[in-house]
Amino acid sequence: MQELKLELKDTQWTKTNIDHDRQVVRAIVVDEQQNYYFVKVHRDDIFGTGTFIETSGGGVEPGEDLITALKRELKEELGANVNILCKIGTVSDYYNLIHRHNINNYFLCKIDSFGEKHLTQAEIDDFHLSTLKLTYEEAVAAYEKQTDTKLGQLIANRELPVLRYAKELISNSI
Repeated sequence: MQELKLELKDTQWTKTNIDHDRQVVRAIVVDEQQNYYFVKVHRDDIFGTGTFIETSGGGVEPGEDLITALKRELKEELGANVNILCKIGTVSDYYNLIHRHNINNYFLCKIDSFGEKHLTQAEIDDFHLSTLKLTYEEAVAAYEKQTDTKLGQLIANRELPVLRYAKELISNSI
């Protein structure tokens, strides 16, 4: 299968200007039993208040390649050591409220082991990050449930197509 490529617009907030691009790595993380691992985020910020499901990942730091950044983010947020199976694809999306364009690089990863998480203070205090272990069906339902908020809709628009594509990859190869 070829890599997924999506270009998404921010349908929730009016576009004024986009003043920066952000390289992001994200992962669909599965285990031997085909459980999927996500982060649960509770926010109360410029985007509003809400609790959301998201794939684990984050920004690529200066000097990092995508693989190094991905392994760092998964270790920090999930405490996971993973085997990277393949790149799923790229989702380009916009957050007009903060004038940002994200280039999300998605990978399919299989859990090797879990260890200690290394959350940042902001992830603990501002986002109350925790790990969710869900079946594929539970994950789809969680994404669909959060579409009643502006930010939840943007996250679901970005992540549901990737999750569905990853499920196809898993069904065809793992």
